Amino acid sequence: MCCVNYKEKDMTELRMRGRGADPDSVSGSMEAAGEDRLGLAGGEGDGDRESNAGTPEVPPSTVDNTPQFLNKAVEGLNPRWKNWRIRGVLSLAMISGFFMVIYLGPTMLILVVMTIQIKCFQEIIDIGYRVYHSYELPWFRTLSWYFLICVNYFFYGETLAEYFGALVQREDSLQFLVRYHRFISFTLYLAGFCMFVLSLVTKHYRLQFYMFAWTHVTLLIVVTQSHLVIQNLFEGMIWFIVPISIVICNDIMAYLFGFFFGRTPLIKLSPKKTWEGFIGGFIWTLVCGFILAYLLAQFQYFVCPVEYNSETNRFTADCEPSDIFVMQQYTFPFAVQNILTWKTVNLYPYQIHSVVLSTFASLIGPFGGFFASGFKRAFQIKDFANTIPGHGGIMDRFDCQYLMATFTHVYIASFIRGPNPSKVLQQLLVLQPEQQLSIFNAMRDRLRDRGILPPAAM
Repeated sequence: MCCVNYKEKDMTELRMRGRGADPDSVSGSMEAAGEDRLGLAGGEGDGDRESNAGTPEVPPSTVDNTPQFLNKAVEGLNPRWKNWRIRGVLSLAMISGFFMVIYLGPTMLILVVMTIQIKCFQEIIDIGYRVYHSYELPWFRTLSWYFLICVNYFFYGETLAEYFGALVQREDSLQFLVRYHRFISFTLYLAGFCMFVLSLVTKHYRLQFYMFAWTHVTLLIVVTQSHLVIQNLFEGMIWFIVPISIVICNDIMAYLFGFFFGRTPLIKLSPKKTWEGFIGGFIWTLVCGFILAYLLAQFQYFVCPVEYNSETNRFTADCEPSDIFVMQQYTFPFAVQNILTWKTVNLYPYQIHSVVLSTFASLIGPFGGFFASGFKRAFQIKDFANTIPGHGGIMDRFDCQYLMATFTHVYIASFIRGPNPSKVLQQLLVLQPEQQLSIFNAMRDRLRDRGILPPAAM
């Protein structure tokens, strides 16, 4: 009991200090834990509603950034249909932009992913800043952006060394950065860590550590998973396009089925989600993923790993397609043959993989959205931002995408990826000449022992 009282007193002192009160004057004015502004010791609600006591207040955004022509087009409609029209128009615009970016190639896709990552990071960090703005935490925003730069330097430096070996080989300065990349990254992070420690002040210790953790969790959610999106892209644009597209398809179809047919609530975290939307989205996502996989698997541009050509200074996708992108004939089980009257079907093996990806996007992917809904409820906000009219912030559109990107990366590593001679060659090119010669001699002797090369002349 004394421990609980001590915690209540400690949190009360922290809150009073944040308001500028004298910490010595609060010992006799302890408040109930459920009324604490930080909400750390508050009791649970009845499940149907969430108590506002103890929840940090985020000032609502009152800016309406809906384009004027859209406001005029939906003028006079009831709010439900007005939101539906705005969401529909903006969705079509975003899908069109997505196809345009794909047409512009891998370089533009990488830049777009990085831009979205930075915007998502900003939206989450801004929520933390708005929640605890009254405490005037020193260096919080500066250090948050500094850590973002450090983490991006680490991840994209690793990508540079892995996929751009030929380019690195030509530039002496890049060779130095690649050789000591992890040491440089760690040194940069240590500098930020030391700056954080030096910024600690007596009145704000606990809140500063809260926000330090806030920043690192945001980096884990946003930067790490956006890096996996780019890793998937280098495996072949089809591994980038299909997962993103099926999440978009699931989101749209679940919304449409829920809007027109939704009657049964699905989860309390998202009251607008319904079982009708969830099931309808699942079925149509399987169909969309299956058809899209068939269309894209026919083109080398989409199925070949993306590689950097040092001679043309461009990304290329030119290869002999792997077996999963070669049409094969499959025989139906006998019971299915009796029902369908078909014995065989011709499919790309990737279409079967797309069913797995679509199933995950439909059944597990939405939990990324539920997680985001829980986060927004915790801070009593409707959206992460108001960047996209009718949709909210960028993070509101990519909460499921990041979870899908992680699954796709794990799926490729577990079931798809095999030895890549191109990557091995790039790594060999970075080695010193004597190391390359040693590997050459070892491989030559090995191939002679196996009878692939003729024995050495006596």
